[in-house]
Amino acid sequence: MRPGVVLNPATPVSAAEDVLPYVDMVLLMTVNPGFPGQAFIQGMEEKVARMRRLLDERGLSTELEVDGGVKAHNASMLAKAGATVLVAGSAVFDAPDGIEAAIGQLRASVGEL
Repeated sequence: MRPGVVLNPATPVSAAEDVLPYVDMVLLMTVNPGFPGQAFIQGMEEKVARMRRLLDERGLSTELEVDGGVKAHNASMLAKAGATVLVAGSAVFDAPDGIEAAIGQLRASVGEL
C-alpha cells in the first residue's frame, strides 16, 4: 500500500499542501465522483498544472493522477499539464471499437510526450 490524497473538482490545490510530503500519489478528480461517464470539467487542466508546480517546487516525486472524463482528445493536454497517471474508465470500456483500440488511441495521444 502507498498513501495518497484525492481532491474533488471543487477542492482547491491548497487543501492538500500540508500532506504532500507524506503521500506517494495525488489524485485530482476532473468530474464529480460517483457518476460514471461524465464529461471532463473544462479548465481542470489548470488545476493539474498548479499541483504539478507545487510538487516540483517542493522537489517531490509524487505521482499526479487524473481521473474523470479522460479521453484520447484530452489525454495529451493533461499529460502536458503534469499528470503522470491517467485513469480512463468509460473511454476504454465503453469504446465502440473495443478496449484494445481505445487503449491504443490513448497511448498514441500521449506518445509524443
